[in-house]
Amino acid sequence: MTRDQVFDRLEEVFRDVFDDDGIVLYEDTTADDIDDWDSIEHITLIAAVEKEFGMSFTMGEVSGMKNVGEMVTIISQRARR
Repeated sequence: MTRDQVFDRLEEVFRDVFDDDGIVLYEDTTADDIDDWDSIEHITLIAAVEKEFGMSFTMGEVSGMKNVGEMVTIISQRARR
C-alpha cells in the first residue's frame, strides 16, 4: 500500500470521526489543525483507524505519533509485512 493510498483512506476515517467532509490531511497535520480533536476524540480516532486498517497500535506508537505523517509511516510499514 502506498503512502497516498494510506492518506486517502485516513482522510475518510478523519472525515467520519470529526464529521467534516472538508478535512484534508498533510504529513504535518496535528490535533491543533482539526477542530474538536481532543483527547477523547483521539481515542475514537485511533480505534477507527485500527478498524479501517485491521491493525492495533502499541501504546508507544500512539503516544509517539506527533503528526499524521508518522501515523502513515507506521501503517505503511505494517502493510508491507
